[in-house]
Amino acid sequence: MKKHLFLMLLALIASPSAFAEIYKHVDADGRVTYSNIKSKGSTRLEIDPDANNISNDRAKAKTNNTANKRTATPDSFPRVDKDTQNQRDSKRRSILQGELDAEKAALEEAKKAYAEGESNPEVYRTASGQTFRNVPKFEAKMKGLKENVDNHEKNIELLQKELDSLR
Repeated sequence: MKKHLFLMLLALIASPSAFAEIYKHVDADGRVTYSNIKSKGSTRLEIDPDANNISNDRAKAKTNNTANKRTATPDSFPRVDKDTQNQRDSKRRSILQGELDAEKAALEEAKKAYAEGESNPEVYRTASGQTFRNVPKFEAKMKGLKENVDNHEKNIELLQKELDSLR
């Protein structure tokens, strides 16, 4: 027990001494290098080990960017009147509806091809005239047909979602 207490006390005493000086160097190409070894042209970073805040340049830039994220629209920005926007939305709706109809037709064709593929197993004949099923070839064919059906179903789902968001 005394040994554990001694080790914990030693760790607490040694932890402040683990803090090292950090130097920042920017080369001619603009690459930034951080090191604990001072080099020519580097600057020492002042870091308070007791502070809970982040003090590096990237974190500061990130917080500054998020603070300035919402800016007002400039006066020179082109404006669209409500009728023009309604016409654009209507045109977009009709284009999406056309794509949805075409995708539904393509899905029906893919389902027919899948059903035909299922009813026509892959076979091969030997030199002696025997007929055998080619299971790997059949499975590969069916996998491709199934992926085609799945892709069309996913496209329909996404197009329907997009159309629902316009209403």
